[in-house]
Amino acid sequence: MSGKLKVESGKLLVEKHVGKIGNSTLNSQLSILKSSIALGHTRWATHGGVTKENAHPHLDCSGNLALVHNGIVENYQELKKSLKKKHKFKSQTDSEVIVHMIEELRGLISSKVEPSTKVQPLKDTVRKVFLKLTGLNAIVVMNDGELVVAKNGSPLVLGIGSGEYLVASDAAALLPHTNKVIFLRDNQMAEITDSGVNIFDIASDEAVTPKVEILNWKIEEANLGGHKHFMIKEIYEQPKVIRNISETYIDQISDLCKVIEKAHGTFFIGAGTAFNACLAGAYLFSKIAKAHVNTIVASEFNYLEHFLHKETLVIALSQSGETIDVIEPLKRAKEKGAKIVAIVNNLGSTIWQMADYKLLLGAGVEMAVASTKAYVSKLSVLILIAYGLVNRLDEGRKLLAEAADEVERLLFEEVENIKKIAKILAVHDHIFTIGRGLSYQTALEAALKMKEVSYIHTEGLAGGELKHGPIALISKGTPCVVFAPNDETHEAIISNATEIKARGGLIIGVGSKKSEVFDEWVQVRDLGDASIICNVIPAQLFGYFLAIEKGLDPDKPRNLAKSVTVK
Repeated sequence: MSGKLKVESGKLLVEKHVGKIGNSTLNSQLSILKSSIALGHTRWATHGGVTKENAHPHLDCSGNLALVHNGIVENYQELKKSLKKKHKFKSQTDSEVIVHMIEELRGLISSKVEPSTKVQPLKDTVRKVFLKLTGLNAIVVMNDGELVVAKNGSPLVLGIGSGEYLVASDAAALLPHTNKVIFLRDNQMAEITDSGVNIFDIASDEAVTPKVEILNWKIEEANLGGHKHFMIKEIYEQPKVIRNISETYIDQISDLCKVIEKAHGTFFIGAGTAFNACLAGAYLFSKIAKAHVNTIVASEFNYLEHFLHKETLVIALSQSGETIDVIEPLKRAKEKGAKIVAIVNNLGSTIWQMADYKLLLGAGVEMAVASTKAYVSKLSVLILIAYGLVNRLDEGRKLLAEAADEVERLLFEEVENIKKIAKILAVHDHIFTIGRGLSYQTALEAALKMKEVSYIHTEGLAGGELKHGPIALISKGTPCVVFAPNDETHEAIISNATEIKARGGLIIGVGSKKSEVFDEWVQVRDLGDASIICNVIPAQLFGYFLAIEKGLDPDKPRNLAKSVTVK
């Protein structure tokens, strides 16, 4: 769903549509709105179904006040009951409650306001209403040529352009217009008028001096640059990203290692792809640095937080830096006195702001929903940290440089073979991926990449878990991608592959040595601990080519969002 709004002849004009952004049919329906002030929103449905009525912006009863909202108002039912009966609701969303609350507080319930009626300033009204909301929310309210924004938990960034001001939930959206941004902090609001931007603390209503940040992202990173999709473009940018980390991150890694060494109890938390990187970190720390870390899915961390104390270190991994499932446990960890490390890709993001220690991934703008280069950035950083903890940083740096070369080779020499295998996989309804040791998380990430963009059910497993139930699902022709690097897991994972083959499974091997059990094989040079970087490249390409083979858009998978900002 999408909606937009403009002011024309003093009136708000609203246009809403249901459909996928970029769809040719939807594009043909969109009109060009010319105005000096406008508001638009693409909705990820939470409250209420996918309908035009539930799309944003939402208007008050008079049609003069408009609002877009990101988040969930947890107490919206209670707030709705407190409103006067004369309000007319047009949607089933929690968002519309907010605009009617602002309308009522300003005395604008009827369509006409008497000249003698004293209307409260928009900023003051929005502040009072926002203080009543529970949950993590961000809103933008428009009335009479003025915008007021407020946030708590959900992201909001202001862009300072040439004679213009912009608001977005992601800084990447502002790149075509400006690289000067202000990242609003939690419990801050801003008033945007022709004369400029004023920022206030929501609780105290005191003015806040804004900090203008300069984004070092390049606008071409937000463009396709000759590629058909962002996902494949970002996959091909990975050698450059790895080299950058190996060449420029030594000082930052050294400083972070000192922080980790002082901690008593270290946790890695992340969600989705970031969690798979966390799991890789646990194996890397154990194998290379002989160090123990606790790895927990971020959304489950609140249920395992009882061991946190003032000397605990929580290392949060996130591409967007706005993942609500990570933000919420970090807040609780800070309340217990724990220190926070942010390893994120977005400068100024909420997780970045919360952290005591910060490390920017430097992957550049990642536009595709399915994360690729940010994931490889996380793995590269974690390898360097593990080597840094045992004073072998230079060895880790050289290993990353070799990994960048091997990734580049894979992208040019193995891509046709991978495309051919993807055609074989595309006719199946179920795919399995297996690995052991450092390759276990590769199996999980491979399954995630393939399922999220191709919609084929793909299950990632530790090889040793097959005989504990999942092998019952193997039948004649069932494909299984086997990650078999030349390490201590090689013999055991080949044995697992043989068990699957004996039951009629189709074996696709990924590794440095071809085994007779493989029906298809992608050769990946053995790079020791850095093989986890190289082995995931075929999986990313499998996902991309599967989506293409099935006629799907790999950049915008159904039901998924780039930044998961609601629980």
